[in-house]
Amino acid sequence: MLEIENLSKRFGRLRVLTDVSMSARSGRVTAVLGPNAAGKTTLAKIVAGLARADRGVVRIGGAPIDPRGDYKRRLGYMPQAPALPDTLTPSDLFALLRRLRGACALDSALISDLDLGEHLGKPFRTLSGGTKQKVNAAVAFLFSPALLVLDEPTNGLDPVSSAVVRAKIRSCRQEGRAVLLTSHIMSEIEQLADDVVLLHDGKVQFSGDVTMLKRETRQPTIEDAVATLMRETLAA
Repeated sequence: MLEIENLSKRFGRLRVLTDVSMSARSGRVTAVLGPNAAGKTTLAKIVAGLARADRGVVRIGGAPIDPRGDYKRRLGYMPQAPALPDTLTPSDLFALLRRLRGACALDSALISDLDLGEHLGKPFRTLSGGTKQKVNAAVAFLFSPALLVLDEPTNGLDPVSSAVVRAKIRSCRQEGRAVLLTSHIMSEIEQLADDVVLLHDGKVQFSGDVTMLKRETRQPTIEDAVATLMRETLAA
């Protein structure tokens, strides 16, 4: 579903991504891991069309992403920190997005499971950060996209809502959709990930399935395996 080839990005003199190549396949959850400033969020923003690469190719469904943004109709994006208009309500936002992208039934079960019902008519300026993050999640899943790009999706959520989002991710995988996920919560990655891409200093240090990762590092968990790779990278 998602293919990235030789992607590079700089901000001024700061090199954020260097010749990154990876893929996210349909029916699988691909976790992009790495320390702070590894380039994970920049990679997610490029795929979502919120940043432009200096070099490289991004393909979704076999077609390169285009400046007109038509590919975004196949994509759901959940940023780490949502920027929501203070004066609108969640209901306003859902209605606006449905007009922009075409008629789509709201996922009433997800809205209920996230306990958003009583907040749908309240302006965003009155909502807590956790409630805004719940709306952020609902928006990402709104259009049943073929590709989901989720940047720290449970950041700021309570344990119950985090479990709801994880269950939704599993459901999307079972439906044959591709999920690109970043997270610092290794227990979450252990539960969800089929494939792992490890970034360090904007470069791919590992790309493969979880079984391969554990076998190559001789470690029992993803957290231990990633820590091993990080130590090897720093020592090189």
